[in-house]
Amino acid sequence: MANTDSYEDVVKTRGEEKFAEFETTHKGLMGRFHDALHSTPALVPLIVLISALVVFGIVLGSKFFSPFALTLILQQVQIVGVLAAAQALIILTAGIDLSVGAVAVLCSVIMGQVTFRYGIPAPLAIPIGLACGTAIGAMNGWLVSKVKLPPFIVTLGMWQIVLAVNYLYSRNETLRSQEIEELAPALQFLGTKFTIGGAVITLGVVVMLGTVLILAYALRSTAWGRHVYAVGDDPEAAQLAGVDRHKTLMSVYMLVGFICGLAGWVMIGRFGSVSPSATTGVIGNIQAITAVVIGGISLFGGRGSILGAFFGALIVGVFELGLRMAGADPQWTYLLIGVLIIAAVTVDQWIRKVTA
Repeated sequence: MANTDSYEDVVKTRGEEKFAEFETTHKGLMGRFHDALHSTPALVPLIVLISALVVFGIVLGSKFFSPFALTLILQQVQIVGVLAAAQALIILTAGIDLSVGAVAVLCSVIMGQVTFRYGIPAPLAIPIGLACGTAIGAMNGWLVSKVKLPPFIVTLGMWQIVLAVNYLYSRNETLRSQEIEELAPALQFLGTKFTIGGAVITLGVVVMLGTVLILAYALRSTAWGRHVYAVGDDPEAAQLAGVDRHKTLMSVYMLVGFICGLAGWVMIGRFGSVSPSATTGVIGNIQAITAVVIGGISLFGGRGSILGAFFGALIVGVFELGLRMAGADPQWTYLLIGVLIIAAVTVDQWIRKVTA
């Protein structure tokens, strides 16, 4: 009689019940590497970041690793880093927000105009600007979640609306750094500098790091974070599992609006002035999306991390500073960033294809 123990679910030997054991599949080096990328999406941008630091360190020498150079990178990416954290939340839900840069500029304009036009103290004008950003985010979220409009269309339209409101409300007036410093220094508070071991850090950099760490913890260790990933990965399955899709999307879009308001405040601290024509309103969206894509967050939603988006922003900052210090043509920065974007999407597709 043939032995059938190898395929029976349960066998009894010596009076004890044993469950069938299945042979473990041994994966090669590429398989283990794929699993590592799938479980830790931020690994790729971290490798790219470390590699870029090493290459520029070898080419430029010790001056690239000076406290001044390294902290300059952080100061350069502080606005993009905050906007990238906001954009990452939207993309994790399988959406995209083309209005983050414009909302940040509008919030900064509101903070400045409320102070100078209406005489409201700056410590009160700042929460007003943050509230306006949150309200715009709530409007985006309602149109996406309740009206079922595509996020791309909603935020593309909101981008145009916010840009127009920005110029109409401000009357195209720029509040200069000296005026703000004399009459409303609280608006420039996040530009305050302090020194740590020879490195000069601004409070705006601290806000960026704090935002990234708080969001990373919330996404990884809270029920809300698991709901965000679930909605982005498969909204129908999440709904069947008891996740309130509307509530989750509304919370994400409102939080993104608030973070954009925070980026507006960081912007005032960084530049010192308040201008409706700040370039962040136009290119901030592209920079944030670039950081998120390079950071390994899937454009299909449901996979990635805020830390990856932060690493993506740092990669852009490292390339910009490194090439500038090397005396290279600035166009090389755009070329390398473009290559990284295509490579990041290719890696994401490979991970999804192999996983499937």
